[in-house]
Amino acid sequence: MEIDIKDRISKERMPTHLAVITDGNGRWAKKRKLKRVEGHREGIRTVRKIVEASVEIGLEYLTIYAFSTENWRRSKAEVNAIFRLIMDALIREVNDLNENNVVIKFIGSPEKIPSNYSQRLHKHSQITWDNTGLKLNVAINYGGRKEIVDAVNKIIQNNDAERLGQGVSEEMISNALYTAGMPDPDMIIRTGGENRLSNFLVWQSIYAELWFTQTLWPDFSREEYFEAILDYQNRERRFGAR
Repeated sequence: MEIDIKDRISKERMPTHLAVITDGNGRWAKKRKLKRVEGHREGIRTVRKIVEASVEIGLEYLTIYAFSTENWRRSKAEVNAIFRLIMDALIREVNDLNENNVVIKFIGSPEKIPSNYSQRLHKHSQITWDNTGLKLNVAINYGGRKEIVDAVNKIIQNNDAERLGQGVSEEMISNALYTAGMPDPDMIIRTGGENRLSNFLVWQSIYAELWFTQTLWPDFSREEYFEAILDYQNRERRFGAR
């Protein structure tokens, strides 16, 4: 009998936090002569698959890069379609996520996001906040540099450095980020064939293991996700030590 790839994953060497750059929706659609929105729609289905796989293996944190600060450069029609798909998916899936003990939160800048979207995202995700299972972060209007700038401005506005009688510290910045209170990612996975982080988790990724694949996000499977985790488990992480 063939062993499920999931059964090869060591519970003792599990990453705590995985982050994913979901690249390739538009190219997936173009290859099939479909509208770009169809690629994003298929990409939403893949998000569900990967969330289910993460629950299956008992992952603690999963962060999905859904919409970057740079994505506003796309056509207005595509941007509106992406937000509608995210909103529709949340409304459709939130009860299942809640029943599976998943916590869903949105990280990113509130700037530019229409208030009706941000209010509805907050309202629908809030029912999951007392759960204790997988912490699912969806990064919307997210940019790593923007996050650091916002963190520094927050410290200045709160007079934290002056109040504590010291300069700005790494701890202060970490505590002011969108991801405050979360562990840094152990691994960042990027689909779509590009080998870069594209302004994603700039502060948090300094010791993240990187895993790149040519697979376009809509084609990214549970099996390939588990392969990435197995690859992580076979790496030696020294964090600067010998």
